[in-house]
Amino acid sequence: MRAGLSIGYLGTPKDAVVPLKALVGAGYEVRLVVTGPDRRRSRRGRLEPTPVKQAASELGIQVSEDVEDLVDSGVDLGVVVAFGRIIKRDVLEQVPIVNLHFSLLPRWRGAAPVERAILAGDKETGVCLMSLDEGLDTGPVHECRSVEIGDQETAGHLRGRLAELGSHMLLEWLETFPEGLAISRPQVGEATYAPKIDPGELCLRWDCPAEKLARVVRVGRAWTMLEGSRIAILEARAAEGSPGVLVPSLRDCQGEPHEARAAEGSGHLLGRPAACVGYEPGVSQLPGTVHLDSSSGTVWVATGRGRLELSLLRPQGRATMKAADWLRGLRRAGPIVLGQ
Repeated sequence: MRAGLSIGYLGTPKDAVVPLKALVGAGYEVRLVVTGPDRRRSRRGRLEPTPVKQAASELGIQVSEDVEDLVDSGVDLGVVVAFGRIIKRDVLEQVPIVNLHFSLLPRWRGAAPVERAILAGDKETGVCLMSLDEGLDTGPVHECRSVEIGDQETAGHLRGRLAELGSHMLLEWLETFPEGLAISRPQVGEATYAPKIDPGELCLRWDCPAEKLARVVRVGRAWTMLEGSRIAILEARAAEGSPGVLVPSLRDCQGEPHEARAAEGSGHLLGRPAACVGYEPGVSQLPGTVHLDSSSGTVWVATGRGRLELSLLRPQGRATMKAADWLRGLRRAGPIVLGQ
């Protein structure tokens, strides 16, 4: 064990387990772990510990749910990774605390930086090590590392990469402790905020462009409805649709005036009014309409612009399945329109 530095660790979800194990594996004394309370994962399920609590228990580390215990633990430094709670001034005044944050600050301060970066279509993100102050991720920055966001990368995969990258960065910075605490820079640039994702944001609005819908799916927990039954969309990708004829005076998925596409030569929209409805001769382009390409077996859904190709989904009360198997199993005549 490394001598001369004891650490208090504050974290909650599974992505915070990676830096915790990295600290222990590097020989640092993690004297105390502070995490959230046990919770039920389902309505009738039993109480379960947070991933960080479970990992700490396996590592033989004392666990608390009270941040104030950090002060009495006698640690030299607090390390925060996705803790999810505000730390009060009296604690910050008594224990120096650094935060491993999964964004390139000051962009995406807050609870859901990875998800917000994907939803916004960012091409790059990263991880920053900052000193905590009383603001929301406003403290001075010690180190930052950037990464590109893959075109099809999910939030879960990206968080995993950032957790690994941040762990290496944290261990390198700890070699400079305590002098490294005095070496920092203020955050520079326009601040943006990353509030927690509301489940309603993950509902797929089929009159939006396919590219936007694909980003929602990449965040995770995307869903739609079919005749009152909920369907989780687990894997999907955007694809281009065929062009149509532009007609005016409709509104897009953000509620703003927008041009929309009609069937070429028909003089009217295919289906209900929606922005940028694509056109293919003989094929309904009503947003949300599901199609099966018999030659390739690809299942795709008409959207406000382009197509969303579905790979994996999970109907309510059933197991995860391929989209083509789900569609064939419906065995119904007439068009299938999601979002109803």
